[in-house]
Amino acid sequence: MRLSLLCLCFAIYSTSSVGQWYESQGVATIKDGDNKAAKTQAVQNALKKALLVAGASVSSVRQVVNGLLTQDEISIRASGSVNSLELISESYSDDLVTVTIRADIFSQEKKCFAADYRKSMLITRSNILHREQANVGSLYALDKALVKHLANKIQQQGIYLDTNLALHTKTEFSRLNQTLNTQSLKNLTMSLANMTNSQYVLFSEIQDLSMANDENNDWQFWQKKIYQRQFNIALYIHDGTTGERILDKYYQSSAPWQFDKRKQVDVTSHNFWQSEYGQQISLTLDNMVSDIDENMMCQPTQGRIVQVTGNSLIFNLGKRHGVKIGDEFSLLHLDSFISDDKRTYPGFNISPYKVIVNSVSQDSAHATTTEQHILDNIQINDLAVRY
Repeated sequence: MRLSLLCLCFAIYSTSSVGQWYESQGVATIKDGDNKAAKTQAVQNALKKALLVAGASVSSVRQVVNGLLTQDEISIRASGSVNSLELISESYSDDLVTVTIRADIFSQEKKCFAADYRKSMLITRSNILHREQANVGSLYALDKALVKHLANKIQQQGIYLDTNLALHTKTEFSRLNQTLNTQSLKNLTMSLANMTNSQYVLFSEIQDLSMANDENNDWQFWQKKIYQRQFNIALYIHDGTTGERILDKYYQSSAPWQFDKRKQVDVTSHNFWQSEYGQQISLTLDNMVSDIDENMMCQPTQGRIVQVTGNSLIFNLGKRHGVKIGDEFSLLHLDSFISDDKRTYPGFNISPYKVIVNSVSQDSAHATTTEQHILDNIQINDLAVRY
C-alpha cells in the first residue's frame, strides 16, 4: 500500500522550519481482538515518548494518531510540534502489538521539561571581523575580554548554564561562517564539544567597532573632541551533539568614545568598563545573557555516555548540572537520517530502557537500567537525556 499524506493543524510551538528525527517504539495489549485500537495506543505511546524526549508538546498526541490510523501505513505532514511521522514497522505476538515510528519533531518554546538542569556551554574567543577598526584605542584584546565578561555575567545572572572558556586560540568559525560551509561548521562544533565535555558551543563575531566622522560636541570648541563609536556583535549557539545552529542574534549599539584617539586603552581595566562605551558594551552583554538563558531553558539536558558495562553506564553530567541520585534518564542512540533529497539530518533512536542515577560526582553520574536489562544497543557517545 502506498503511503497516504494527511494534513493536520494544531498549535504552533516553534517558528523553526526544521526539526530533528526521533525513532521510537511503542507496545500495547490487544483487548477483545481489537488490533486497530491496540495499534492506535501503541503509536500514541511511541509518539508521546519521542515528544517527551524532544521536549515538545504532548497535548496533540491523541489528535495526531487518531487522525492517522485510517490507513494501515502512516505518513503525515503537519504544522505543529510534529512536522512529519512515519510508521516504520508493526508486529503482532500473542496479545501484544509492537510498532516503530519515526517522527520529525520541533522542540517546544517556553514551557519545557528540562528547565531544572544546567546545560554545559563552551564559550569560544570572539572574532573582530574588521581588525583595522580596532586601531583606535588598540582594542585588539577585546575579543578575549568581552567573552570573559560574558561568561562572568552568565554565571552571575544566568539560571540554566554552566560555562567553560576557550580563549587561548581562535577557531575557524568566522571563515567557515562567511563561506557558508555548513558541514565544516557542524564538524568544528562537535569536535570542540567533545574535547571539552560541553553540550553547547557559543561563537561570536564583533562586526563593527567603527568611529563616527562627526564629533558629539563640535559646538563646544573648548572641550576635547568626543566621537560616537559603534559596537555591533553577532551571537551564535550550536548544539554540540549535532553541530546544528539553534540560535543566532545580532546586537547593535553605539556610545561616545571618551578616550584620546591616539592612545592605547586597556580593555581589561576598570577605567575602560566604567566609561560610557564600556558601560554600553556591558549593557549589550546583559541583553545577550537574557536571550541566551531564555533560549537554553528549553533545550534538552543531555549527557554524553562515556562508559557502558552490562546494565549500567556513566555519562558526563553531574552535581554541577543539577543531577541527583534517583533521577531518571532516557537513552538515545545517535542515528542520522537521509531524506529523499539525499540530505543528512541528525536523528536519534530512543532506547526502550531508562536508567536511574545511583551515584553522582561533580561532573559525572553512574546509572543502571530500571529493570536490569543489558544495554547492548547503547554505545559510548550515545546520549542520556532528562526531559
